[in-house]
Amino acid sequence: MKTKLFNQSGEIIGDVDLPDKIFGVAMNAELVKQVIDAQAANSRQVIAHAKDRSEVRGGGRKPWRQKGTGRARHASIRSPIWRHGGVAFGPTKERNFEKKINKKMKRKALFMALSSKANDKELLVLDELRFETPKTKAANNSIKMLSSKLDGYRETKKKKNSILLVAPAQDKNIARAVNNLSFIEITSANSLNIKDVLTKKYLILLKDAVPIIERTFRL
Repeated sequence: MKTKLFNQSGEIIGDVDLPDKIFGVAMNAELVKQVIDAQAANSRQVIAHAKDRSEVRGGGRKPWRQKGTGRARHASIRSPIWRHGGVAFGPTKERNFEKKINKKMKRKALFMALSSKANDKELLVLDELRFETPKTKAANNSIKMLSSKLDGYRETKKKKNSILLVAPAQDKNIARAVNNLSFIEITSANSLNIKDVLTKKYLILLKDAVPIIERTFRL
């Protein structure tokens, strides 16, 4: 598919061909949801953990003898019925929420998300992005000019639409320049994933990132 190519000042400098295998894939909502759910589950960190009787400190010996005291028999103060004892049936960090999903499904769902951005005119292809010094002001001015070319982009004093900036590789100057802009996130082409694409309203794609996406996903 053909789309307009912009420079850093927001001017159209030509056209660029985007591969249909990445930006021309029909949407399948069920597959996208399945991949999103799997990614969320696989990134989940299990923090809640209650100690059972084998993990609680103390209780190395029987609290009192079995018979003759008039009290109920007990084997250990680590029993769940004792104060400061172990927890019965509590949450443990050994829980596994991992979901398996094959690479082809994951790749296709990502391409569906990218195609959706292109079809909804929420994608802008940029020739290059360079900053002589990594200043937030310079980055904000550039993004402001570029975002004005995005269909339906809204900017208010309180809120701006979120943007994902996809660069060919990690660039310290660009990263430092946009670091203080809360509405924009930067990622490299080889780290692109469906969650980042769909959680951001707009996508600014550097032209040189396209062949890296093709190479990364072996097209």
